[in-house]
Amino acid sequence: MSVHTADATAGAPGYSRTPRTTPTRYKDRATWEQEAIHAILDASYICHLGFVANGAPVVLPTIFARVGSRLYVHGSTGSRPLRGASDEQGLPVCVTVTLVDALVLTKSAFNHSVNFRSVVAHGTAYQVTDPEELDVALAALVDHTVPGRSAEVRPANPKELAATAVIRLDLDEVSAKTREDGANDDPEDLDLPHWAGLIPVTTVHGAPEPAAHTTVPLPAHLSAYPR
Repeated sequence: MSVHTADATAGAPGYSRTPRTTPTRYKDRATWEQEAIHAILDASYICHLGFVANGAPVVLPTIFARVGSRLYVHGSTGSRPLRGASDEQGLPVCVTVTLVDALVLTKSAFNHSVNFRSVVAHGTAYQVTDPEELDVALAALVDHTVPGRSAEVRPANPKELAATAVIRLDLDEVSAKTREDGANDDPEDLDLPHWAGLIPVTTVHGAPEPAAHTTVPLPAHLSAYPR
């Protein structure tokens, strides 16, 4: 499991810095602070799982969930990363998530940017085979989308479990990087007759829409769902 150190930049418990988690550009935007990293992961629905297969890089979008300092990434038993992660040595991976908060428009093309929050995690992933841990992981994957959902639905049956696989990645080598700034124009461009500013980007959850075969009233965990 992860070894935490004090993140001097945040003055709070953080993950250990390594060369792979230390950016070469805009170092001031990086943090190893545990709470900040967890918050970004918990606000994300999709991660991108990177690995090498047959000598070539592969990046797959998939769902995930965080339990403590551990990520559980969903897959199928027939997928390439799951086959590699089932070996004793595990599968070297890189997992990333990104949230876009605003489009940054400036008076010059060069200075256009994006306000974002991102996490990059490196490590070795292993397939979850312990039945108790697999139950925890599968429930977390469902509850990550809608908290409390796993207790309101039928659990997976043996046939479904045979087709489902989950890989585990401990958060040891991980960092976050963010930009939350305005439209930064060069001094010589400030008087140019062009618009500059931010276009905020938000994710909006609409009201739940029942399926045609749904006859029960909207459950509490959905009526209270933030949107």
